[in-house]
Amino acid sequence: MIPEPQDLNDAVLRDRAVAAARGDAAFDRLIRGAKLADVATGELRLADIGLVGPLIASVHPTGQRDDAAEIIDATGLIAAPGLIDTHMHVESSMVTPETYARAVLPRGVTTVVWDPHEFGNVAGLDGVQYALDCAARSALRILPLAPSCVPSAPGYETAGADFDAQVIETMLALPGIHGLAEVMDMRAVTSRAERMRGIVQAGFASGKLLCGHARSLSGPLLQAYAAAGISSDHEITSADDLLEKIRAGLTIELRGSHPYLLPDFATALQSLPQMPPTVTLCSDDVFPDDLLATGAVDEMLRRMISHGLDPMRGLQAATLNAAIRIGRRDIGLIGPGKRADIVLLEDLEAVRVRKVLRNGAPLGDSGEASRFPEAFLDTCALPSFKPQDFVVSAEGSSVRLATISRPRFTEWGEVSAEVKDGAVVPPVGTTMIAVINRHGGDATPRIGFLQGWGRWNGAFATSVSHDSHNLTVFGNAPEDMAAAANAVIAARGGMAVAQNGEAVATLPLPVAGLVSDAPLAQVAAEFAAVRSAMDRVVAWEPPYLTFKALVGATLACNAGPHQTDLGIADSHAGILRPSPILSESSG
Repeated sequence: MIPEPQDLNDAVLRDRAVAAARGDAAFDRLIRGAKLADVATGELRLADIGLVGPLIASVHPTGQRDDAAEIIDATGLIAAPGLIDTHMHVESSMVTPETYARAVLPRGVTTVVWDPHEFGNVAGLDGVQYALDCAARSALRILPLAPSCVPSAPGYETAGADFDAQVIETMLALPGIHGLAEVMDMRAVTSRAERMRGIVQAGFASGKLLCGHARSLSGPLLQAYAAAGISSDHEITSADDLLEKIRAGLTIELRGSHPYLLPDFATALQSLPQMPPTVTLCSDDVFPDDLLATGAVDEMLRRMISHGLDPMRGLQAATLNAAIRIGRRDIGLIGPGKRADIVLLEDLEAVRVRKVLRNGAPLGDSGEASRFPEAFLDTCALPSFKPQDFVVSAEGSSVRLATISRPRFTEWGEVSAEVKDGAVVPPVGTTMIAVINRHGGDATPRIGFLQGWGRWNGAFATSVSHDSHNLTVFGNAPEDMAAAANAVIAARGGMAVAQNGEAVATLPLPVAGLVSDAPLAQVAAEFAAVRSAMDRVVAWEPPYLTFKALVGATLACNAGPHQTDLGIADSHAGILRPSPILSESSG
């Protein structure tokens, strides 16, 4: 398993803690009068907590001791372990890791497991090293993983790097890397494709975590995926899916990024005789306005409780279960000998935080400036585009087109279209999607047609486009699509909305085309303006046709067709169509 940090095992520190626990020496800090949320027993009981440096020395009946250099009066509060987010992407919040840490630490999140595959897909090994550098200096405990799928669907898309088994092996040997990040190329896992077989074997050899992404897998394919050695999943699509994966022995990283599923998840978990020790909580992807307003994994815990999950069961998932999963015996529980990551809550059900102690000390003022490689500011260096670049050329008078039907859970479709002046006229009821390689080489827009994406009155462009993060443009008018694309390029990356041939809202994300080094409040406001502008472009139809669907429309590792810079890709079926045109007719 992951080597545990040795700072708590300093002999002098342990001498001091043992003496304080016996009563022969004073505590450095004493938390007095709190109710202890004991996630091992499920109890809420009165207890005082004595700390020596970063170590919990004693958990004892309240009122027994008052010998401490500092006493924290926690009367009326609940003492809980620091929350652990078992799967997340800093990049999804569109701010730097320094800004992210300042946002979540005061909310009681003290540890996150970061899969930096967004930076890896754009900047290669430099992106992963950036994650390690950020983790080394962060007040937030950041545990980076080695991205397993760069690109997510080899041969079906172009990324900014190619992490084969040899590269993965090198990354996993780094002491700051804590495991193999979500293995998304599910078809390659279950078919035992040579490339993925080597990547998984590198994970085994490292002795570190092997994390999964098992969307839509069930029955024999789910069994095969788990038999390959992948041990977790966060892509839960229903209560039945949740229970099947628990019963298959996977660790569940239950995420909050699909809130419409949470009531069924809470009901399913509450119906079990006990909280499975293999259920943890994660945030996965949190947009900046949501991070500012409601938080990350703390919001996931809050929502699960609001939907009927017993608060202590939820807290167990977010602390003890998570610590067991990541192999960290020093966190996840308030007890003697453990690390003093402690959250004092005013209200457990509302997860309302009064005070956070990290390594035994209250949070300081973390005003550290964001640092990143200068080269990260030059990842969207594309030429400007003209409206004719977003036209599908064809001969004859009509064509038959292959389409990508339905957001999120995509299917193949077909539709007829007219041809005028050598160009396909987008059929009524379709939306164009163009993907442009921004990682070098051919930057010609590769265009496809979506069905079931509503009626558009404008265009949207984004360099945040999972997982290869090529520039992706949606719309039904070439003039709008060109304007949106050019606005993103001018901003060095980000998101833009265009109507009537002009950009009407832009979110600059110049750092790798993924994040901004601006303050969270500013990024959140700019992002909210983009979302508001998109509300005027298309009428959303939750839960599938939502703004979030825009950044996942190119995720080629998932089942079904997805547009990429190489064409319409269906990696599970082994299909890649460079052009959407199936046939041309001159009749």
